[in-house]
Amino acid sequence: MQADKKAQEKAEYNAFLAVCPSRRLLDRISDKWVVLILCALGGDAPEQPGASHAAKAMRYSELARLLAGVSQKMLTQTLRALERDGLLIRTATPTVPVTVTYELTGLGLSLHHLTRGLRQWAQTHMDQVLANRESHDARAS
Repeated sequence: MQADKKAQEKAEYNAFLAVCPSRRLLDRISDKWVVLILCALGGDAPEQPGASHAAKAMRYSELARLLAGVSQKMLTQTLRALERDGLLIRTATPTVPVTVTYELTGLGLSLHHLTRGLRQWAQTHMDQVLANRESHDARAS
């Protein structure tokens, strides 16, 4: 009966309802740092000589360098939240000092495919959006 109840609840997820748990998930995955972390771990980092576009594990320090402007606190909180949601795996290797890497799970990879498109769309259409903002602001003045 518990499985039937879970299936019923899942069938009733509706993000338009304030009480739906998918709203909290949408809030999390629409965060810019989440999108950028997923893209980085998914292999979408800016081109480097010989770089591939395959998903890869990255160290905390690599992510911090790549994500310009992210604070240590925000990066740590975001990585913990993504791990809790099952979107990435944190692996600590007992070295001196301890080596910690982050890697996308299958679930994280499935979301990465969507965030990649979102990031690409934003970069592709930024000139048009900036022109629209300028036009709008000129009319509003």
